[in-house]
Amino acid sequence: MATPKDLPEDIGSFIRDLRQTAKISLRQLADKAGVSNPYLSQIERGLRKPSAEVLAQIAGALRVSTPAMYLRAGLLDGEGQQGVLAAIAVDPELTIAQKQSLTQIYETFRNENARAEPPRTTPTEETS
Repeated sequence: MATPKDLPEDIGSFIRDLRQTAKISLRQLADKAGVSNPYLSQIERGLRKPSAEVLAQIAGALRVSTPAMYLRAGLLDGEGQQGVLAAIAVDPELTIAQKQSLTQIYETFRNENARAEPPRTTPTEETS
């Protein structure tokens, strides 16, 4: 069995390895997954980061579990708990446009927080 050290470093390489193992072309996978050939190529080369929804489509086309794909992409934690992006992607009440908007907003907030300084904490004052 492969150890984490044996796995590709990014989701694009992981998808490419799965596709090559399945012996299907990039075009065939793109057709099965319902994404464009150039977009899938960009994902495999690490130029684009696929949404949770696209990852689910690719997982289905490759016949691998969606949670395994999400875990590999960092959308699930080690205990299999869904992250925010995965929860947005699987919510049946949201339209595709709403999912894309929420995903963009969430990622923008995360990026802003990552650039910001950690907040300074002050000791709590006891009240009498």
